[in-house]
Amino acid sequence: MKPIKVGLLGIGTVGAGTYNVLQRNQEDIRRRAGRGIEIAMVAARNLERARGIVGADCVVVDDPFAVVDSPDIDIVVELIGGYELPRELVLRAIANGKHVVTANKALLAQHGNEIFAAAQEKGVMVAFEAAVAGGVPIIKALREGLTANRIESVAGIINGTTNFILSEMREKGLDFATVLKQAQELGYAEADPTFDIEGVDAAHKLAIMSSIAFGIPVQFEKAHIEGISTLQAVDIRYAEQLGYRIKLLGITRRAQADGVDGIELRVHPTLIPANRLIANVEGAMNAVLVHADAVGSTLYYGKGAGSEPTASAVIADLVDVTRLATVDPYCRVPHLAFQPNEMTDVPVLPMSEIRSSYYLRVYVKDQLGVMADLTRILADAGISIDAVLQKEPGELQTRTDIIIITHQTREKFVDAAIARIEALEAVERKVTRIRLESLS
Repeated sequence: MKPIKVGLLGIGTVGAGTYNVLQRNQEDIRRRAGRGIEIAMVAARNLERARGIVGADCVVVDDPFAVVDSPDIDIVVELIGGYELPRELVLRAIANGKHVVTANKALLAQHGNEIFAAAQEKGVMVAFEAAVAGGVPIIKALREGLTANRIESVAGIINGTTNFILSEMREKGLDFATVLKQAQELGYAEADPTFDIEGVDAAHKLAIMSSIAFGIPVQFEKAHIEGISTLQAVDIRYAEQLGYRIKLLGITRRAQADGVDGIELRVHPTLIPANRLIANVEGAMNAVLVHADAVGSTLYYGKGAGSEPTASAVIADLVDVTRLATVDPYCRVPHLAFQPNEMTDVPVLPMSEIRSSYYLRVYVKDQLGVMADLTRILADAGISIDAVLQKEPGELQTRTDIIIITHQTREKFVDAAIARIEALEAVERKVTRIRLESLS
């Protein structure tokens, strides 16, 4: 059988890795796919660099539309990144009857519903394992491996940059700005790291996983997003003393508010008990914890970025598409795990209705009655205390930190309590609030 022809849009870090791994392992890949997979055409800005990677046997062009319009191309691999141009290219490829593989989580988070609907109508596949957690096969696990299960929750460290920063802050006691600069020098963080450090990248990935886990449309715009740029080293130290690690988590789970079923969809710094496996994921690694009714808890761990780890996921998608290219579209695995006509529009709960435990750090004047005031306010809000850490002020100091860990409660009750606490005369600064998840 003749090889399937692939057109590559972009040959940067991931594109070059995809070409190299495909060439290196081509015989094993052919045996698994049932036919060869050949990159026949590449679109790139730097033609000379691209030709240096793919050689003379591959057509190199500077117009990506020439790839998606070529009658010789069976599968288009989109590795450009961004929103509008990739959207246009992917929709044109679909309209031309071509299958698509993409590593672009931002594209799918913003335009996934439109893209999947177009692919369904045209009878082609859109594969995107590389869009979430790089080389970790979490999409396949959620979409296929856990098909028998009712998935209850997904919680993940799904941005390597922020995990590297938090690991360095904890291990070396450095502040955020210092570690961010180091991360940029080492290539873990972009020159403009906003999408990573403010949680947007993680939210893109979480929105995709939530859709697959629960059979709902991709709803990135409804995600609650907090990053780590305001996180202080002192809170990492206090968390450690209390037996916790702080990670930037993406969390989506089934929940109820006022008797109505809903979905939590949130990204934020989170305290996790230090004895949990996911709490010990360090450096730029990714990990996703899935809880389901039949299998219980499963953890998926590995490199979430990089040339060849991401290329591994891209090529796995190419193999899947190659195997299924001639199969009746109605017999393929649905893009978002559930049949398109079986998707449901369960509401995403507002943050005020989510349930969590909380770490509260209150900076106060060292005077009688302060602790009594804090406990009274929390009790009035129906919030019970799990643990307290009260730091003794140093010599000649008249201010100190009180750290409170609460039991589970609604966020709206914590919001109300914090407003009252900050109004106390003895409280000197805004209360630091970090959510806590046991992930048991």
